[in-house]
Amino acid sequence: MRSPYLVILLAAAVVGVFKADAEPPAADGRSAGASITASIGGDTQIVPRARLGEASAAPLPQANIRVDTNVVLVPVTVIDPINRFVTGLDEDSFEVYEDKIKQRIVSFGSEDAPLSIGIVFDTSGSMGPKLERSRLSVAEFFKTANPEDEAFLVEFSERPRLTVPFTHNLEEIQNQLAFVQSKGQTALLDSVYLALMTMKKAHNPRKALILITDGGDNSSRYTQSEVRNLVREADVQIYCIGIYENGGGRTPEEASGPELLRDLAEPTGGRHFVVDNMGELSDVATKISIELRNQYVVGYSPDNLARDGKYRRIAVKLIQPRGLPALHVFWRTGYFAPTQ
Repeated sequence: MRSPYLVILLAAAVVGVFKADAEPPAADGRSAGASITASIGGDTQIVPRARLGEASAAPLPQANIRVDTNVVLVPVTVIDPINRFVTGLDEDSFEVYEDKIKQRIVSFGSEDAPLSIGIVFDTSGSMGPKLERSRLSVAEFFKTANPEDEAFLVEFSERPRLTVPFTHNLEEIQNQLAFVQSKGQTALLDSVYLALMTMKKAHNPRKALILITDGGDNSSRYTQSEVRNLVREADVQIYCIGIYENGGGRTPEEASGPELLRDLAEPTGGRHFVVDNMGELSDVATKISIELRNQYVVGYSPDNLARDGKYRRIAVKLIQPRGLPALHVFWRTGYFAPTQ
C-alpha cells in the first residue's frame, strides 16, 4: 500500500465525507511551492465481558464518516526527512487511490479545526518512576490546544476507567493526573476499547487518541484481533507513545509492546513513538500536538458507489515538489463503505 515515493502517517487522520451538493470551501493561500515549518522533537469503570469458560454536512476539514454522502475526506500529513512539517502544497501535489484505482480530487484545504481527544494513560505498577514525566507530557500536549477542543481521560492498570468524561476544561484532566498512583497489571487493549466507545460521544468530527504506556498487555479481556477490528471501523486516529527502558529483564508482554502499539496506530494514520530517554517524552507529546494542527484534507468522490459495507483501501501519492528533499506522507489507510 505504501508508494515508493512516501511513507504513511497522518495527523488527525480521519476519513470523512460530506454531501455532494455542498459546495467545497476554497483552499485559500495556496502557493506554487512549499514551505517547511520546524517542530519540536465522575469515575466510570468498564466491566469487560467474561473470558471464555467464565460465568448535517460539515465544512472542510471537519471530516467524519456519514452514510448519506458521496465524498470521502482524507486528512494527510507531509514531513521532510528530519520530521519537519511541510506546508504550502497545493491540490496538484497529491493523487488519491481507492482499491488501487485513481480517484478524482474534488476538494482540498487545511485548517486547525477543533479536535476531540482521548488521553489513555497507563497507571500500572511498572509506570511508577515514569509517572511524573508522563503527566508533564500531557500538559505539554495541551499547550497548543484549540479553545474548542474537548478531551477525556482513561486511566488503566488491571482495568480501564473513564476518570474524566469529555470536557472543554483541559485542566480537569491535568488535575486528575496529579493524583494517580501506579499499581497492578496492564489492560492496554481493554483501555483502547473503552476509549473508542467513549469517543462515540464526541462533538467534533476530528478525533484522536493519545496512548501513553511502557509496555504490552497482560490483563485484558478483549483480544488484539478484536480491538484491531474495532480500530479499523472507528473514525479515530491513534498515536502511541511507548516508554521503553534500555537493557534486559523485560517480560514477554513488555517485549511485544512496540509491535502491538504499531499495529494499533499505523492503520489509523497515527504513529508509534519510541521513547527510551524520559527527557524526550514532553518533546514527543508536543510534536504530536503540532502534527495534529498541520494537515491537509483531500476530498475525493469515489468511483465505487456501492453501499455494501465493505472495507475500501486508500493510498495517497505525493508528486514530489522540485527543490525539496524526498518527502514522506501519512494518511489513514481505509474506511468502511456505508450500507444504506
